[in-house]
Amino acid sequence: MPPALLLARSTLTEARRGGLPWLALGCLALAFGLAAFLSQVAMTESRALQAALAAAVLRAGAAFLLAAHVAASVVREANDKVTELALALPLSRSQYYLGKLAGFGACGACLAAACCAPLLLWAAPGGVALWGISLAFELLLVAAACLFFAMTFAGVVPALAATAGFYLLARSMAGIQLLARGPLAEESLAQSVARGAVDAVALLLPRLDAATRADWLLYSAPAPAEFGAALGALLLYSGLLAAAGLFDFHRRSL
Repeated sequence: MPPALLLARSTLTEARRGGLPWLALGCLALAFGLAAFLSQVAMTESRALQAALAAAVLRAGAAFLLAAHVAASVVREANDKVTELALALPLSRSQYYLGKLAGFGACGACLAAACCAPLLLWAAPGGVALWGISLAFELLLVAAACLFFAMTFAGVVPALAATAGFYLLARSMAGIQLLARGPLAEESLAQSVARGAVDAVALLLPRLDAATRADWLLYSAPAPAEFGAALGALLLYSGLLAAAGLFDFHRRSL
């Protein structure tokens, strides 16, 4: 087996033994509990509200759990000199980095599959399948971002903070742009500069608001072009983050 695939398999084994499946079950239980509570207080369209709330909780929970696992795993290996021991073997830095990323991406795919199971109670299987595929690619982006930050900052808290900031900003950037261009915004030089700065930041971030959308579960499935564009953007930014992480990993001395 190629060294990168061996590292990916060991990363999956580490996640299984490290308690990630139990944390995922806790996230599923939380989503079930909130959906059950909402079904008791909602007056109309309780099924749609349950699906939307469960999807939002599961998406956010899966992203947080994966980021926490990636940051803790990378920092622990660096502190225990496991990274240096692995690189002392006939293993290149590129193989090590890409093997770890592949393993974390596989963990994200498993989390996405687990998150799809409860949504089948409230949504059509086709919409759930597309939502789950999009979530798997979104979690791959989260894994690539957290791996880059964990390798760069060498700390769990800084890596988690940077990943959370990146994820939340990318997810809410469309709303920020709407606020900047809203009818209540004053036309002034400062407002124009702020609007330009917001647009410039938006160009550097992935459009996470276009991926893993709850309306795919509630209404109709996305058009093939729209779905392909969302997945392509996630893959593109994951590749860019992997390239940036490889560049930083190669230039540093361990």
